[in-house]
Amino acid sequence: MDFITSSYDILQSAVKEASTDALPPPDTILQATATLPTSLPTSGLGEEATRKHLISDICPAFNGQKITGNYYGFVTGGVLPIAEVADNIVTAFDQNVGVHLPDQSISSTVEDRALSMLAEMVHIGEEFQGRTFTTGATASNILGLACGREAVVKTRLDAAGETGSVGELGILGACLKAGIKEIRVLTSMGHSSLYKAASVVGIGRVSVKDIPSSKDEPWKLDLEALEDELKSSKDGIAHIVVISAGEVNTGRFATNGVSTNRKIRELCDKYRAWFHVDAAFGLFARSLPPTPEFQALILASSGLELADSIGGDCHKMLNVPYDCGVFWTRTSETMFSAFQNANAAYLSTGPSSIPSPLNIGIENSRRFRALPVYSVLVAYGRSGFAEIFAKQVRLARAISAYIDQHPAFELLAQGPPPSHPTAPFHHLSLSSPQPTGTNTPIERPPYENTHIIVIFKAKDERVNNGLVDGICGTRRMHVSGTVWQGKKAARIAVSTWKVEVDRDLDVVRGVLEEVLKGST
Repeated sequence: MDFITSSYDILQSAVKEASTDALPPPDTILQATATLPTSLPTSGLGEEATRKHLISDICPAFNGQKITGNYYGFVTGGVLPIAEVADNIVTAFDQNVGVHLPDQSISSTVEDRALSMLAEMVHIGEEFQGRTFTTGATASNILGLACGREAVVKTRLDAAGETGSVGELGILGACLKAGIKEIRVLTSMGHSSLYKAASVVGIGRVSVKDIPSSKDEPWKLDLEALEDELKSSKDGIAHIVVISAGEVNTGRFATNGVSTNRKIRELCDKYRAWFHVDAAFGLFARSLPPTPEFQALILASSGLELADSIGGDCHKMLNVPYDCGVFWTRTSETMFSAFQNANAAYLSTGPSSIPSPLNIGIENSRRFRALPVYSVLVAYGRSGFAEIFAKQVRLARAISAYIDQHPAFELLAQGPPPSHPTAPFHHLSLSSPQPTGTNTPIERPPYENTHIIVIFKAKDERVNNGLVDGICGTRRMHVSGTVWQGKKAARIAVSTWKVEVDRDLDVVRGVLEEVLKGST
């Protein structure tokens, strides 16, 4: 047996024997850290000794985000078995998917097919011809703001009778010729990566402006305030509007669905603004089963295809390995304007319907991260993923119910109660299927607005101050800490394919009761 084959066998045995806890014991991490070399070895240990070091010393100190179903920190998916197989193939053949060379490798064609199938699954039409895989939603937001920057400046350059683009002239030169003194990003509770993206593309973090609709629903975008801001375009200010299709702390959507998104589209057209959707946390709400159980989420996520660009994550709910995000926009020309490799003849290819990825994205050297996505889409299809997503939502709602009914905890970020106890299906995505039961009033399911994120606190402030540390200290379950309306809170994010609602709810109950008992 050769070294690589035997190594995979040893690794799989180690994974099967690994603890199913969400976090390793602190002593295990300390012991593993002590085995790390403090300087570069002179002659090296050799491959077999290094393999033993990796598997025996380092692997036990990893967290259980892939192995357990109870790692609820960040928004972390597991890895579906076929995705793990595909990722091993990626390493085994080590394709660099930068240039589309269809007579040399199928890799870029597979990537394009994966992007097409993924768009189909989330009901994004073929009009979104600009598309690429990224390292994650942060990179997708960078692409979204870069494309938005190119578009809003180009519109004004054309109106002024000038030529060029930001990619060609630089942001200072292009804005000067276009008569633009500032580019603002308008959002509501935007993710921190949006501020990073604004910095990277030269717009600046201070130019990101938060316009929430209310204290009760700060994740919602205030449309009246939005139009007031957009009116300043007459004063030499250009705008990019960004909505969160799934806010990081709450999972809530910035709009009420297609009717709100249509209004944003109209305002952006009127004031020559770019419309971007950060759908890192909520993209796959569009792929839930079209039943009354998920009506509210289907409605909330409808109309995203009215945007100019959409970014999302695949290493969350789609359960492919880190790192993988996705980005769509209506044409690849805007992407090309920002990301082309000019004056590099050796990177040129002939005419093709598939653009070379290195000319429409950040990286020139690109891992074949599309293959795991391709593999899970082929293996599970629409119905298979619909059931995976449904189980994730059901667990989040079951946890919400438990917390909401517990005398020691407070479920946060619920927003105002619905004004009607029943509601028909209306205002669906322009391209998504109509849920069954259309136009038939139904009972609203409990916690209908809960997607995959649950945010809560302990009512006793003393308990609350140690809540996150207490939960994570059990090592059986991991959550993220956050702050909500000035107070500490815990956030549970359900995004693994391994969800079993009853089993996992029992774990959550047990851990939270243990934390409460230890606090008395």
